[in-house]
Amino acid sequence: MKVLLAAVLTAAVLTVPAQALAAPEPLAVPGQSAAMQRDFGLTEQQMQRRLAAETSAAKLLPAAQKAAGAAFGGAWYDTATQKLVVGVVGSARAAAVRATGAQVAAVPVPAKALDQQKAVVDKLAGKAVPAAVSGWAADPRTGSVVINVQAGKRSQAVDAFVAKVAKAGAVTVKEVAAQAPRTFAAGTVGGDPYYVSNIRCSIGFSVYGGYVTAGHCGRSGIVRGWDGTDQGSFQGWSFPGNDYAWVATGYGWWTVPVVLGWGQVSDQLVRGSWEAPIGSSVCRSGSTTHWHCGSILAKNETVNYGNGQLFYGATKTSVCAEGGDSGGSFITGDQAQGVTSGGWGNCSSGGETWFQPVNEILQAYGLTLHTA
Repeated sequence: MKVLLAAVLTAAVLTVPAQALAAPEPLAVPGQSAAMQRDFGLTEQQMQRRLAAETSAAKLLPAAQKAAGAAFGGAWYDTATQKLVVGVVGSARAAAVRATGAQVAAVPVPAKALDQQKAVVDKLAGKAVPAAVSGWAADPRTGSVVINVQAGKRSQAVDAFVAKVAKAGAVTVKEVAAQAPRTFAAGTVGGDPYYVSNIRCSIGFSVYGGYVTAGHCGRSGIVRGWDGTDQGSFQGWSFPGNDYAWVATGYGWWTVPVVLGWGQVSDQLVRGSWEAPIGSSVCRSGSTTHWHCGSILAKNETVNYGNGQLFYGATKTSVCAEGGDSGGSFITGDQAQGVTSGGWGNCSSGGETWFQPVNEILQAYGLTLHTA
């Protein structure tokens, strides 16, 4: 019999010593903390404090957003103060937001209006997006939609595109890395988590009945596991537009709430899916480059993968990735965040990676995350 690890290990990792039952659950296992120390340049103590503060911020966000009401203008995590910052339009709701424990920042546009503007930009953009435009996202701090243009590649076509989408409202052009985003699927390589046709991708998170992963990995037919044996089949996938999919498992495979550490770090139990705000740290596990960490840079971004392939609702991070990491786990502490979609760069020279938020996948297919 085989055990499917949401990127996989043995059931032994679920054993909890009796003396630990009364102690708080660690937010990061020692190996995960080591990976974060490496990528953030912090000590283990600093890393654990950061994770505790980020977890508090994520759990505070629903109450702070409710307190802001219609004046809610987005939220982000401030690494300097280790506090949740909530954007508020006007001053009427500022005191109520502060009363929840969150910090307040004045912003020009309510989040709802800015999200609507970004949706209009998506519609105006269509599919014929210049290759030099990496994507775009709503920025609550400026109250505009930021158009990301690759360094040194601004042209008449790019300017015409910006003028077209500016009909939706305020836009800002930002110069980003010269490399274009791409998905992170790869050809078959022996010994890695799962294969479909001639594609290798990575498992995201266990759900009851299977696991979630990236939509661009989705194919008809049997999915094979890391050992080459039949594992299950895709029950649904969506790409472009979204980038999510789920696989129903069988053939003796079953699920456990674990993200694989690959021997590089300890394996991480998954205990929930509280959504981390912008600015929070996040780590990624994938079958090619294993564990790497960074920060959440933006949310609800539209990514241009070229050839009319646009990915809406992406979360942008400073984490690196490479081919074959597609579908793999993004996690903050012990909270599932999303599955790897694509990016630019690599884990030797650096780069950025986008992920598909996991809660959207669960809602789309009516799935339940398998948690510890």
